[in-house]
Amino acid sequence: MAPQDKTATEVKVRLSDPTALGVFGLAMVTLVASSTKLGWMDGTAFVIPWAIMLGSLAQIWASRVDFKNNNYFGSIVLGAYGLFWMAVAINWMIGLGWLGDVAGANPQQVGFGFLGYFIFSLFITVAAFEVSKVFAVIRCFIDTLLLSLALGSLGVAPQFFDPLAAWSELIISILSFYAAGSIFLNTFFGRKVLPLGKPFGFIKKA
Repeated sequence: MAPQDKTATEVKVRLSDPTALGVFGLAMVTLVASSTKLGWMDGTAFVIPWAIMLGSLAQIWASRVDFKNNNYFGSIVLGAYGLFWMAVAINWMIGLGWLGDVAGANPQQVGFGFLGYFIFSLFITVAAFEVSKVFAVIRCFIDTLLLSLALGSLGVAPQFFDPLAAWSELIISILSFYAAGSIFLNTFFGRKVLPLGKPFGFIKKA
């Protein structure tokens, strides 16, 4: 095969932007999960399918496409939170006894998982301020949610942090529905239909 022919076959095909699907997955799972935290519904058994399919698999798939498209922000963020929701779903399964007896295990241990995600989330938030205003606000509420989940799980003022986590999660859902709809319509029509707000411009990229 001639060198020029080989080069032609190696042209990378760019896939469609999956961000709307990934953000929709976030919107759905936080809506369903917040209904339990707010006391509107009881239990987590019927939240688990949404956590796995929308919170986890939808975001992981979107992350995979973003990796192929060389979208650094989307690939890392959607992948990280897709894995987060899978871990949360498995923790709920353990709590319900679906995966066998876990006598002697301390359920507060999950609080350290939330704390770890909160730490990483702070770095993502810095970058989100240079993506759009809507994503920056979503990130701030995700930070609040993760810190509240961590402290509440570890037994630190749960009477304060549990409701704070619940309302933060609901606000994340509402804002994410708007963001998903905005990205979908703006991409489909090729112009700004619903604004997401310009980046703050605090830190300039190289």
